Amino acid sequence: MNSNDTGRIPAPNPKVKIAMIVCGIIGAAFIGAASAATTDDDVPRTTVRYNPQSLDTESGARALYSRLVKAAAEVCPQGSESPHWITAQVRECRAQALARAVFQVNNPRLAAVYAASSRSG
Repeated sequence: MNSNDTGRIPAPNPKVKIAMIVCGIIGAAFIGAASAATTDDDVPRTTVRYNPQSLDTESGARALYSRLVKAAAEVCPQGSESPHWITAQVRECRAQALARAVFQVNNPRLAAVYAASSRSG
C-alpha cells in the first residue's frame, strides 16, 4: 500500500457528477411518463356529476356512493362469457374504479360510506 493512499475512493470529476445527475433526472422523468401512460391512459372512465352540497348529509353521500358503484359496473362490464357470475378480473376492475372515484371526490362522508361498505362486503 502506498503511503499517500488513505483507502478512500477518489471523488468523480465535477463534469461526471453533473452528467450523472442529469441522467438520473432524465431517467426518472421517462419512468414517470411510462408509468403514467400505463395507469391512466388505459383505464376506462365515465363521468358522474354531483352537487358537492349533497355530500353534507349521510343520505347524500350514500346516494353518490350508489351512483359510483353503478358507474364502476358500466366501465367494467361483466361480458357475455359468464352471465351468472362476475369474474375476479371484473370484480378487481370495479373495486379499483370505485376506489379511484371516492379518492377523487375527496369527501370524508363519502370515504366513510366507502369504508363501511368495503368492510361489510
